[in-house]
Amino acid sequence: MEPAFYRGDLLFLTNPASELYHTGDITVYKIPGQDIPIVHRVLETHDLVQKKKDKRAGLPVQQLLLTKGDNNAVDDIDLYRGIDWLKREHIVGKVRGFLPFVGYVTIAMNDFPQLKYALLGGLGLLALIQRE
Repeated sequence: MEPAFYRGDLLFLTNPASELYHTGDITVYKIPGQDIPIVHRVLETHDLVQKKKDKRAGLPVQQLLLTKGDNNAVDDIDLYRGIDWLKREHIVGKVRGFLPFVGYVTIAMNDFPQLKYALLGGLGLLALIQRE
């Protein structure tokens, strides 16, 4: 989602059921069958409303989203793998804030497992040495 966010940025997400998404919101979504969530901006929304005469009439019962990456020329419909629109169950959350570069710690530990073991060993050694 460059230039807004870069690899290694830690994102803070919210996903309250009562909140609707709007054009321009930055969302994280996960398509079934894909391992990595995608961070892209909402390009278009469609609110499906209840048409029957009850107390929920006129309120959105389902929201459909179309997204696009800031550096992409076209929307994400090809990334959806046969899904026409994103539904609420595909959305992980809406980005509310971020900390740059903090995520590189977890990326480094996944890319270099030896680093993970060295850090865990070092923490264990510190715990043993600090006993009083």
